Amino acid sequence: MSNTIWSVDEHLDDILAAVRPLEPIELQLPDAQGCVLVEDVMVSVALPPFDNSSMDGYAVRVADVAGASEEFPAVLTVIGDVAAGSGELPTVGPGQAARIMTGAPLPPGAEAVVPVEWTDGGAGRGAATTMRPAGDAPEGASGEVRVHRSAEARAHVRARGSDVQVGDLALTAGTVLGPPQIGLLAAIGRGTVTVRPRPRVVVLSTGSELVQPGEELGQGQIYDSNSFALAAAARDAGAISYRVGAVTDDAAVLRDTIEDQLIRADLLVTTGGVSVGAYDVVKEALSSVGDEDEPGSGIDFRKLKMQPGKPQGFGSIGPDHTPLLALPGNPVSSYVSFELFVRPAIRTLMGLDDVHRPTARAVLKTDKALSSPADRRQFLRGTYDAEAGTVRPVGGSGSHLIAALAQADCLIVLPEDTTSAEPDSEVEVVLLG
Repeated sequence: MSNTIWSVDEHLDDILAAVRPLEPIELQLPDAQGCVLVEDVMVSVALPPFDNSSMDGYAVRVADVAGASEEFPAVLTVIGDVAAGSGELPTVGPGQAARIMTGAPLPPGAEAVVPVEWTDGGAGRGAATTMRPAGDAPEGASGEVRVHRSAEARAHVRARGSDVQVGDLALTAGTVLGPPQIGLLAAIGRGTVTVRPRPRVVVLSTGSELVQPGEELGQGQIYDSNSFALAAAARDAGAISYRVGAVTDDAAVLRDTIEDQLIRADLLVTTGGVSVGAYDVVKEALSSVGDEDEPGSGIDFRKLKMQPGKPQGFGSIGPDHTPLLALPGNPVSSYVSFELFVRPAIRTLMGLDDVHRPTARAVLKTDKALSSPADRRQFLRGTYDAEAGTVRPVGGSGSHLIAALAQADCLIVLPEDTTSAEPDSEVEVVLLG
């Protein structure tokens, strides 16, 4: 443990230099949601795969409906029904029409679709308003239909390949698979894809004073909020998160718990027990932990030039050199530390190019100047108004004020060389949301 005080950027650089993207695996589509593609996906099936109708109506030949009007309708013989998924298709000859449903393939011989509203629906009366079910049509799918308007060639026909053609690039490597991308993969017939998996993040909170929500609080006890907040933050960042509720302040118990968790962790996050108190159990449990075959490994505990979140630990642990980040125990310190250090590490494991939250410049709206300690990068909670380009601080600067954190949607950054931020001055904000 050196007496060096590190900057936020130095600490983050060290973390990101040590974290490698996870190895790609092949996953079924439902499991690939939220993952990053590592391959370009080409289209193997045109979309749509066949010419199909964009309306409920009648498939006709253009010549048969030329000049049709309400006064002089074209009278066509209905030769059958074409529904979506139809296999055998009737051929539409001169003077004929086939009833067709939206999405159904255009039958051979037909050149256009006239919507049912342009016809009498086969009922021999005025304009129809809707397609009747096949069993309920006047003579089923036979009889005659009167068409009241002419149609251009290809009217109301969705052409084969009009969405994507075979050989097109469907998705590029690096794409995060959200619902529309999963839908496209399914539509072109891809059942599996090669992706970087979502990282598995284990969050452990430490402290004998911690009680799980829902239980009774005893004297001197508090509820464990950190493990819930950080497990949720890990999930929000794209990880699969596992929460291990409060581990008691005992170095041997903590070390055993961490060793048990390594089996399911791509990244371990502890909270609490890293500063300089007598009971800083994380430090005690992990300071001596190193990988024998890995020089310079183990966990390094540091002081950073930041507020909140000055005490931090980072290193690797176990046979697979699993990265571990040790965050402070104050709820706000731990959350700010997560945003600055853990989230970028998770996004790096996922193989994303952009691992950082977006930032913006905003005008500070506050009654009096905000003070900031010299040589510390301070992060204050704020609410950002994108339209007005302004930001307001919420709550005080105390690192335990978790109620203010729940109101905040950004962090206001006051750099190391700023000791006072005046009302209406411009500040950097990190957008959380």
